[in-house]
Amino acid sequence: MKYKISLFLLILFLLNSCQNENEKRLAENQKEAKKKEIIFNNINKGWSFIDEPINEVSEQNEASWKEWREFLKELDGKPKKTIGAFQKKSSAIAKKAMALNNNIPPQFNQPQIRSRISILITKVKMMDLFIHLDKIPDEKVTFLIGEINKELVSLERQMDKIVEKSKIPQEEGESDFLRMLDTARAIPNTIVDPNLPKVE
Repeated sequence: MKYKISLFLLILFLLNSCQNENEKRLAENQKEAKKKEIIFNNINKGWSFIDEPINEVSEQNEASWKEWREFLKELDGKPKKTIGAFQKKSSAIAKKAMALNNNIPPQFNQPQIRSRISILITKVKMMDLFIHLDKIPDEKVTFLIGEINKELVSLERQMDKIVEKSKIPQEEGESDFLRMLDTARAIPNTIVDPNLPKVE
């Protein structure tokens, strides 16, 4: 009889503890769902890219530079409903950003443009990294979206500067002077030993 009572009490205790664990799990799940909803809402609010060209040069590039056009097109549109949609969109943007290094128009294939493209790619990759973390730092993601927009404006303004500079006519002899400044074309500054045999 003692065993039956102790067994009965043990079963009651186990059932009660299981019920408490289920309640705790449900409460934790609700907290986690609220956190995810807050993160989703913050990212949803901050997800706003400059997907339209800001100047005439950028518009012309959109027509002629395929990678630039596809990148701006990918920035357009906002994912809906889930964080997973934002993660997919972020990965697609990162992929299109990487493609910007390919087929840069000859006029813009200059260090100023390449460096701005590299910075833009870095910031897009950082955003993609943060949005794929288990605990998404929504403040960092929204901050990086703003930084990406700044880099886009900087890149488009630099393109405009290059076009404006190319419209300025060169003075007589300026091209020769610029060639002389080019260190890659300079004669190496090495001392040649006159005692060494020469090959002819």
